[in-house]
Order: sequence, then C-alpha cells, then structure tokens
Amino acid sequence: MTPLEVVTAVLLVGGAFFGFVAVVGVLRLPDLYSRAHATSKSDTLGVLLTLIAVSIVFDAQLATVKALLLAVFLFVTNPTAAHAIARSAYDQGIAPIIGGRR
Repeated sequence: MTPLEVVTAVLLVGGAFFGFVAVVGVLRLPDLYSRAHATSKSDTLGVLLTLIAVSIVFDAQLATVKALLLAVFLFVTNPTAAHAIARSAYDQGIAPIIGGRR
C-alpha cells in the first residue's frame, strides 16, 4: 500500500469509528441534551474525516471541491442544528436528567 492509501484508510476508519460512537451515544445516553451533544460532536467529526478521505482519493477533481464544500456546510450546520433542537427542548420545558433524576 502506498502512503496515500494508508492515510485514506486511517481517515475512513476514523470516520467510521466516530459514526459508531454517535450511534452508541444515541442508544446509551439518558436524555435529549446529552444525546444531542454526543451526536453533534461525533457525527460531525466522523463525516469530516470521511469527506477528507474522499477528497484525497479524488485528488483535484470536481468531486474533491464538492466534498470540501459539503464538509464546510456540515461543519457549520450540524452543531447549529443540535443547538437549535436542544434550545427548543429547553423552551418546551423538557428538563435534563441530572444525577439520574429529572
């Protein structure tokens, strides 16, 4: 394997790992606020690593430009959407679980 293929494989494995962490966070965490935090952080990082791997593979083609623009878009919108969801839940009176109690 060439060094470029190794870097691409590491980025893809890292992206898959952080995607898996996001899924585990949704399944295991107790309330909306902690789930939103886990998914926004892990999912954003996983998608960014995967898109960087895609842009390395396609090397200066139109697909690389699209992948990088998509990465910037996700980097801005994913945490913003998680914040909006958590803020809306707070405004609706949904209490976070603190120490096992609401």
